[in-house]
Amino acid sequence: MSKSLKLFGGTAIGLLALGTAAFNFADRSIAPFPENPRTLAALPAPIPEPEAPVQAAETASADGLVVSAAYADEASTGTRFGLGREALPEEVAAWNVDVSPDGTGLPDGSGTAAEGEPIFEENCAVCHGSFAEGVDNWPKLAGGDGTLADDDPLKTVGSYWPYLSTVWDYVHRSMPFGNAQTLSNDEVYAIVAYILYSNDIIDDEFELSKETWDQVEMANADGFIVDDRAQTEYPIWSTEPCMENCKDSVEITMRATVLDVTPEEEGGDTAAAPVETPEPAPVEDTAAAPVEEPVEAPAEMAVAALDADLVAAGENVFKKCKACHQVGEGAKNRTGPVLNGVFGREIGGVEGFRYSGTMAEMGGVWDEESLHAFLSNPRDYVKGTKMSFAGLKKDEDLAAITEFLKSVSQ
Repeated sequence: MSKSLKLFGGTAIGLLALGTAAFNFADRSIAPFPENPRTLAALPAPIPEPEAPVQAAETASADGLVVSAAYADEASTGTRFGLGREALPEEVAAWNVDVSPDGTGLPDGSGTAAEGEPIFEENCAVCHGSFAEGVDNWPKLAGGDGTLADDDPLKTVGSYWPYLSTVWDYVHRSMPFGNAQTLSNDEVYAIVAYILYSNDIIDDEFELSKETWDQVEMANADGFIVDDRAQTEYPIWSTEPCMENCKDSVEITMRATVLDVTPEEEGGDTAAAPVETPEPAPVEDTAAAPVEEPVEAPAEMAVAALDADLVAAGENVFKKCKACHQVGEGAKNRTGPVLNGVFGREIGGVEGFRYSGTMAEMGGVWDEESLHAFLSNPRDYVKGTKMSFAGLKKDEDLAAITEFLKSVSQ
């Protein structure tokens, strides 16, 4: 045997051994090839592109809710999109909670302002104040009567909202904040009644329900008009804008009096005016100066007998004031000054309380005449007052609160 034959023979034997090992490994580790292997099925015909969505006719459900299908179903077009399903009756009912201005959609239930006061205090007062006067920057729900034409109108339920249904729907749908739709229907009626009472729209014994709904008259019910700006104003805005020399002169039309940062003195830029240093007053001999006797309140203020029934009625009216004012032992200044001793006291005379500028400079004392004028319309009696309360509209309430303030001044 030649060397070449030995070489090729050894290689052939090695390849045969490697092939045998590979076959044994595949036979043990790899699944056998099926006798009837699957074949690739023919691809389905492409889904035809619809020419346009076919809108189904609107149908009215049993409760009057209009339902409209976005596309025709398989029975009408042969095409099924496989999106969504028909809403269940309970799902529709959960969303169908809107109330119309005429009371359509109101559920059964009722409530009075007297019943609503503790519910409002527990669920709403932390943001809206104990008497709906607002806390910090949270919305005021009461007050603002007659201010819509002012430079700084106060828009509340009483002064601005035209429809009672908006109040009911908002409380029912969205309140209390962070825990919406947890109030019962009776609780919603009671809270809405309390808000109306806070705006002097109803009294505390009026029972609000869908039967008495049309007896409530909102102050601004006729205060809205049809929006015709598309015809009257939009053509003006569509003209070429003016970019320079657009006005002959520029005038200041409003000062930031709300923030108490604008001086009330007339005459231009007060910041640039030189500050005059007053000459020191001559030192007087205090020993020789006469001692002035303290000014006493008029005798009729101090000794007049109180009407107990009227005081009791006034204490009830004072509920409209106690969110901002305190009386009695331990009373302190809050949003408003303490009212102990207010009858016969100098207007703006509580030491340490920061009054509005007009109140502090007003002068005079609080007597029956000034209290009646102020409490009936605070913003009209003291221009620029910080007090947001709309005022008492009933003469009997004014008489009662005055008698109550007399009782805490003796």
